[in-house]
Amino acid sequence: MSKQTEILEFNDADLVRRLCGPNHANLALIEEAFGVYIEAPGTAVHINGDTPSRARSGELIKEIYQRLERGWPCGPSDIRALIRAMGKGKVKAASVEAIIPFPRRSPIVPKTPRQEKFIHAMRDDTIIFGVGPAGTGKTFLATAYGASLLARGEVARFIACRPAVEAGERLGFLPGDLNEKVDPYMQPIWDALHMVLGRDEVDRRKAAGDIEVAPLAFMRGRTLSDAFVVIDEAQNATIPQMKMVLTRLGERAKYAVTGDPSQSDLPYNQTSGLAHALSILDDIKGISQVKFLASDVVRHPLVGKIVNAYEKAEK
Repeated sequence: MSKQTEILEFNDADLVRRLCGPNHANLALIEEAFGVYIEAPGTAVHINGDTPSRARSGELIKEIYQRLERGWPCGPSDIRALIRAMGKGKVKAASVEAIIPFPRRSPIVPKTPRQEKFIHAMRDDTIIFGVGPAGTGKTFLATAYGASLLARGEVARFIACRPAVEAGERLGFLPGDLNEKVDPYMQPIWDALHMVLGRDEVDRRKAAGDIEVAPLAFMRGRTLSDAFVVIDEAQNATIPQMKMVLTRLGERAKYAVTGDPSQSDLPYNQTSGLAHALSILDDIKGISQVKFLASDVVRHPLVGKIVNAYEKAEK
Protein backbone atom coordinates (compact mmCIF):
# COMPACT_ATOMS: atom_id res chain seq x y z
CA MET A 1 0.00 0.00 0.00
CA SER A 2 1.55 3.31 -1.10
CA LYS A 3 2.43 5.91 1.48
CA GLN A 4 1.66 9.53 0.74
CA THR A 5 1.23 12.80 2.61
CA GLU A 6 -2.04 14.45 3.55
CA ILE A 7 -1.95 18.12 4.54
CA LEU A 8 -4.52 19.56 6.94
CA GLU A 9 -4.70 23.36 6.96
CA PHE A 10 -5.87 25.24 10.04
CA ASN A 11 -6.22 28.93 10.92
CA ASP A 12 -4.51 29.28 14.30
CA ALA A 13 -0.83 28.39 14.77
CA ASP A 14 -1.16 28.58 18.56
CA LEU A 15 -3.96 26.00 18.53
CA VAL A 16 -1.85 23.76 16.29
CA ARG A 17 1.01 24.00 18.82
CA ARG A 18 -1.40 23.05 21.60
CA LEU A 19 -2.74 20.23 19.41
CA CYS A 20 0.81 18.86 19.18
CA GLY A 21 1.14 18.85 22.96
CA PRO A 22 4.28 19.38 25.07
CA ASN A 23 7.29 18.02 23.17
CA HIS A 24 4.80 16.77 20.55
CA ALA A 25 3.47 14.22 23.07
CA ASN A 26 -0.03 14.26 21.54
CA LEU A 27 1.30 13.68 18.03
CA ALA A 28 3.47 10.80 19.29
CA LEU A 29 0.36 9.06 20.65
CA ILE A 30 -1.45 9.47 17.32
CA GLU A 31 1.60 8.26 15.38
CA GLU A 32 1.86 5.15 17.55
CA ALA A 33 -1.87 4.39 17.34
CA PHE A 34 -2.19 4.69 13.55
CA GLY A 35 1.30 3.95 12.24
CA VAL A 36 1.78 7.38 10.67
CA TYR A 37 4.41 10.11 10.82
CA ILE A 38 3.19 13.64 11.57
CA GLU A 39 4.78 17.06 11.19
CA ALA A 40 3.18 20.37 12.13
CA PRO A 41 4.82 23.40 10.48
CA GLY A 42 2.99 26.65 11.18
CA THR A 43 -0.76 26.29 10.78
CA ALA A 44 -0.58 22.99 8.87
CA VAL A 45 -0.40 19.36 9.93
CA HIS A 46 1.28 16.90 7.54
CA ILE A 47 0.30 13.23 7.92
CA ASN A 48 2.52 10.64 6.23
CA GLY A 49 1.27 7.07 5.90
CA ASP A 50 -1.03 4.76 4.00
CA THR A 51 -4.45 5.99 2.93
CA PRO A 52 -6.63 4.38 5.67
CA SER A 53 -4.22 5.45 8.44
CA ARG A 54 -4.01 8.99 7.12
CA ALA A 55 -7.80 9.21 6.97
CA ARG A 56 -8.35 7.98 10.53
CA SER A 57 -5.57 10.03 12.12
CA GLY A 58 -6.69 13.09 10.14
CA GLU A 59 -10.24 12.68 11.43
CA LEU A 60 -8.93 12.54 14.99
CA ILE A 61 -6.70 15.59 14.52
CA LYS A 62 -9.65 17.62 13.19
CA GLU A 63 -11.73 16.66 16.22
CA ILE A 64 -8.90 17.66 18.59
CA TYR A 65 -8.56 21.03 16.84
CA GLN A 66 -12.31 21.65 17.12
CA ARG A 67 -12.19 20.87 20.83
CA LEU A 68 -9.31 23.29 21.31
CA GLU A 69 -11.29 25.97 19.46
CA ARG A 70 -14.05 25.52 22.06
CA GLY A 71 -11.56 25.93 24.89
CA TRP A 72 -11.68 22.27 25.87
CA PRO A 73 -8.63 20.52 27.36
CA CYS A 74 -6.77 18.11 25.08
CA GLY A 75 -3.79 16.68 26.93
CA PRO A 76 -2.24 13.22 26.45
CA SER A 77 -4.87 11.53 28.64
CA ASP A 78 -7.63 13.07 26.49
CA ILE A 79 -5.90 11.88 23.31
CA ARG A 80 -5.56 8.33 24.66
CA ALA A 81 -9.26 8.33 25.56
CA LEU A 82 -10.23 9.55 22.07
CA ILE A 83 -8.08 6.85 20.45
CA ARG A 84 -9.65 4.15 22.64
CA ALA A 85 -13.14 5.46 21.91
CA MET A 86 -12.47 5.32 18.17
CA GLY A 87 -11.65 1.63 18.21
CA LYS A 88 -11.90 0.61 14.59
CA GLY A 89 -14.68 3.06 13.82
CA LYS A 90 -14.89 6.80 13.43
CA VAL A 91 -14.15 9.37 16.10
CA LYS A 92 -17.30 10.56 17.86
CA ALA A 93 -17.56 14.32 18.10
CA ALA A 94 -18.17 15.37 21.69
CA SER A 95 -21.53 16.90 22.41
CA VAL A 96 -21.46 20.49 23.66
CA GLU A 97 -24.31 19.50 26.00
CA ALA A 98 -22.09 16.87 27.63
CA ILE A 99 -19.44 19.23 28.99
CA ILE A 100 -19.41 20.42 32.60
CA PRO A 101 -18.96 24.23 32.47
CA PHE A 102 -17.31 26.45 35.08
CA PRO A 103 -17.30 30.26 35.31
CA ARG A 104 -13.52 30.72 35.70
CA ARG A 105 -11.84 27.62 34.33
CA SER A 106 -11.92 25.40 31.28
CA PRO A 107 -14.82 22.93 31.21
CA ILE A 108 -14.65 19.27 32.16
CA VAL A 109 -15.05 17.18 29.00
CA PRO A 110 -16.02 13.48 29.04
CA LYS A 111 -13.26 11.13 27.93
CA THR A 112 -15.43 8.12 27.01
CA PRO A 113 -18.97 7.56 25.65
CA ARG A 114 -20.16 6.25 29.03
CA GLN A 115 -18.75 9.31 30.81
CA GLU A 116 -20.77 11.40 28.36
CA LYS A 117 -23.85 9.28 29.11
CA PHE A 118 -23.29 9.80 32.85
CA ILE A 119 -23.14 13.59 32.42
CA HIS A 120 -26.34 13.56 30.34
CA ALA A 121 -28.03 11.44 33.02
CA MET A 122 -27.02 13.87 35.78
CA ARG A 123 -28.52 16.68 33.72
CA ASP A 124 -31.78 14.88 32.87
CA ASP A 125 -32.64 12.69 35.89
CA THR A 126 -33.05 13.16 39.64
CA ILE A 127 -31.25 10.12 41.04
CA ILE A 128 -28.36 8.77 38.98
CA PHE A 129 -26.39 5.62 39.73
CA GLY A 130 -22.90 5.52 38.23
CA VAL A 131 -21.38 2.11 38.87
CA GLY A 132 -18.29 0.28 37.70
CA PRO A 133 -14.58 -0.29 38.37
CA ALA A 134 -12.20 2.17 39.97
CA GLY A 135 -10.58 4.72 37.71
CA THR A 136 -13.55 5.30 35.41
CA GLY A 137 -14.12 8.86 36.66
CA LYS A 138 -17.40 8.26 38.51
CA THR A 139 -16.56 10.18 41.67
CA PHE A 140 -14.72 12.96 39.87
CA LEU A 141 -17.49 13.57 37.33
CA ALA A 142 -20.23 13.50 39.97
CA THR A 143 -18.27 15.92 42.17
CA ALA A 144 -17.42 18.17 39.22
CA TYR A 145 -21.04 18.25 38.05
CA GLY A 146 -22.30 19.20 41.51
CA ALA A 147 -19.54 21.80 41.94
CA SER A 148 -20.47 23.29 38.57
CA LEU A 149 -24.13 23.64 39.61
CA LEU A 150 -23.01 25.30 42.85
CA ALA A 151 -20.58 27.68 41.11
CA ARG A 152 -23.28 28.73 38.63
CA GLY A 153 -25.90 29.26 41.34
CA GLU A 154 -28.18 26.44 40.21
CA VAL A 155 -28.14 24.79 43.64
CA ALA A 156 -27.52 26.27 47.08
CA ARG A 157 -25.40 23.43 48.44
CA PHE A 158 -23.05 20.64 47.43
CA ILE A 159 -23.18 17.67 49.80
CA ALA A 160 -21.03 14.55 49.59
CA CYS A 161 -21.09 11.53 51.85
CA ARG A 162 -19.40 8.15 52.09
CA PRO A 163 -19.93 5.20 54.41
CA ALA A 164 -16.99 5.25 56.86
CA VAL A 165 -16.67 1.47 56.86
CA GLU A 166 -13.03 1.48 57.92
CA ALA A 167 -14.03 3.20 61.15
CA GLY A 168 -17.19 1.18 61.48
CA GLU A 169 -19.02 4.56 61.48
CA ARG A 170 -17.93 4.78 65.16
CA LEU A 171 -16.16 8.09 64.67
CA GLY A 172 -16.61 9.10 68.29
CA PHE A 173 -13.84 6.69 69.26
CA LEU A 174 -11.29 8.39 66.99
CA PRO A 175 -9.11 11.28 68.27
CA GLY A 176 -9.62 14.86 67.09
CA ASP A 177 -12.56 17.03 66.12
CA LEU A 178 -15.13 16.00 63.53
CA ASN A 179 -13.13 17.28 60.54
CA GLU A 180 -9.98 15.48 61.69
CA LYS A 181 -11.95 12.26 62.10
CA VAL A 182 -13.80 12.49 58.80
CA ASP A 183 -11.38 14.04 56.30
CA PRO A 184 -9.16 10.97 55.69
CA TYR A 185 -12.22 9.07 54.42
CA MET A 186 -13.41 12.00 52.32
CA GLN A 187 -10.10 13.03 50.73
CA PRO A 188 -11.03 11.89 47.18
CA ILE A 189 -14.02 14.25 47.31
CA TRP A 190 -11.90 17.15 48.57
CA ASP A 191 -9.28 16.42 45.90
CA ALA A 192 -11.90 16.64 43.16
CA LEU A 193 -13.39 19.84 44.61
CA HIS A 194 -9.96 21.48 44.87
CA MET A 195 -9.22 20.52 41.27
CA VAL A 196 -12.36 22.06 39.77
CA LEU A 197 -13.03 25.01 42.10
CA GLY A 198 -9.62 25.80 43.58
CA ARG A 199 -8.64 25.54 47.23
CA ASP A 200 -9.54 29.14 48.15
CA GLU A 201 -13.05 28.87 46.67
CA VAL A 202 -13.62 25.52 48.40
CA ASP A 203 -12.47 26.91 51.76
CA ARG A 204 -14.72 29.97 51.36
CA ARG A 205 -17.78 27.93 50.45
CA LYS A 206 -17.09 25.35 53.14
CA ALA A 207 -16.96 28.12 55.77
CA ALA A 208 -20.25 29.52 54.43
CA GLY A 209 -21.92 26.11 54.67
CA ASP A 210 -22.33 25.76 50.90
CA ILE A 211 -20.10 22.67 50.78
CA GLU A 212 -20.54 19.79 53.20
CA VAL A 213 -18.63 16.51 53.18
CA ALA A 214 -19.59 14.02 55.87
CA PRO A 215 -20.06 10.32 56.67
CA LEU A 216 -23.25 8.78 55.33
CA ALA A 217 -24.61 8.23 58.85
CA PHE A 218 -24.70 12.01 59.38
CA MET A 219 -27.50 12.32 56.79
CA ARG A 220 -30.01 10.61 59.10
CA GLY A 221 -33.02 12.72 60.03
CA ARG A 222 -32.34 15.43 57.45
CA THR A 223 -34.14 16.57 54.30
CA LEU A 224 -31.66 17.44 51.55
CA SER A 225 -33.20 20.24 49.47
CA ASP A 226 -31.81 22.64 46.85
CA ALA A 227 -28.63 20.59 46.72
CA PHE A 228 -26.57 18.27 44.59
CA VAL A 229 -25.70 15.22 46.67
CA VAL A 230 -22.94 12.72 45.90
CA ILE A 231 -23.16 9.35 47.66
CA ASP A 232 -19.72 7.87 47.02
CA GLU A 233 -18.38 4.36 47.68
CA ALA A 234 -22.04 3.38 47.94
CA GLN A 235 -21.20 -0.33 47.72
CA ASN A 236 -20.20 -0.02 51.39
CA ALA A 237 -23.64 1.21 52.48
CA THR A 238 -26.01 -1.29 54.05
CA ILE A 239 -29.56 -1.66 52.75
CA PRO A 240 -31.01 0.41 55.66
CA GLN A 241 -28.38 3.12 55.11
CA MET A 242 -29.13 3.31 51.39
CA LYS A 243 -32.86 3.51 52.04
CA MET A 244 -32.24 6.20 54.66
CA VAL A 245 -30.17 8.46 52.42
CA LEU A 246 -32.29 8.01 49.28
CA THR A 247 -35.41 8.98 51.21
CA ARG A 248 -33.75 12.23 52.40
CA LEU A 249 -34.35 13.63 48.89
CA GLY A 250 -35.99 17.05 49.05
CA GLU A 251 -37.21 19.68 46.60
CA ARG A 252 -34.78 20.89 43.89
CA ALA A 253 -32.27 18.20 44.79
CA LYS A 254 -30.37 15.66 42.72
CA TYR A 255 -28.39 12.59 43.79
CA ALA A 256 -25.41 10.97 42.11
CA VAL A 257 -24.74 7.56 43.66
CA THR A 258 -21.36 6.07 42.75
CA GLY A 259 -19.60 2.84 43.56
CA ASP A 260 -18.47 -0.58 42.45
CA PRO A 261 -20.87 -3.36 43.53
CA SER A 262 -18.09 -5.94 43.17
CA GLN A 263 -15.87 -4.25 45.79
CA SER A 264 -17.99 -4.12 48.94
CA ASP A 265 -16.11 -3.95 52.26
CA LEU A 266 -19.19 -4.70 54.36
CA PRO A 267 -18.50 -7.27 57.11
CA TYR A 268 -20.23 -10.59 57.69
CA ASN A 269 -21.30 -11.01 54.04
CA GLN A 270 -23.92 -8.27 54.35
CA THR A 271 -25.78 -7.43 51.14
CA SER A 272 -24.60 -4.15 49.67
CA GLY A 273 -27.20 -1.40 49.73
CA LEU A 274 -25.96 -0.31 46.31
CA ALA A 275 -26.50 -3.71 44.70
CA HIS A 276 -29.92 -3.95 46.33
CA ALA A 277 -30.94 -0.47 45.14
CA LEU A 278 -29.81 -1.19 41.59
CA SER A 279 -32.00 -4.29 41.53
CA ILE A 280 -35.22 -2.69 42.81
CA LEU A 281 -35.09 0.87 41.40
CA ASP A 282 -34.22 0.17 37.78
CA ASP A 283 -37.69 0.85 36.33
CA ILE A 284 -38.62 4.06 38.18
CA LYS A 285 -38.90 7.19 36.05
CA GLY A 286 -36.42 9.86 37.12
CA ILE A 287 -33.87 7.27 38.26
CA SER A 288 -31.18 6.13 35.84
CA GLN A 289 -28.21 3.78 35.90
CA VAL A 290 -24.94 4.15 33.99
CA LYS A 291 -22.65 1.13 34.11
CA PHE A 292 -18.96 1.74 33.41
CA LEU A 293 -16.58 -0.90 32.07
CA ALA A 294 -12.84 -1.51 32.25
CA SER A 295 -12.58 0.19 28.85
CA ASP A 296 -13.71 3.42 30.56
CA VAL A 297 -10.73 3.51 32.95
CA VAL A 298 -9.03 6.89 32.51
CA ARG A 299 -6.13 6.55 34.94
CA HIS A 300 -2.74 5.19 33.87
CA PRO A 301 -3.15 2.91 30.80
CA LEU A 302 -2.04 -0.06 32.92
CA VAL A 303 -5.02 0.34 35.26
CA GLY A 304 -7.51 -0.81 32.62
CA LYS A 305 -5.39 -3.89 31.92
CA ILE A 306 -5.19 -4.65 35.65
CA VAL A 307 -8.98 -4.33 36.01
CA ASN A 308 -9.49 -6.68 33.05
CA ALA A 309 -7.06 -9.22 34.52
CA TYR A 310 -8.89 -9.28 37.86
CA GLU A 311 -12.29 -9.54 36.15
CA LYS A 312 -11.08 -12.58 34.18
CA ALA A 313 -9.64 -14.18 37.32
CA GLU A 314 -12.94 -13.74 39.19
CA LYS A 315 -15.04 -15.44 36.47
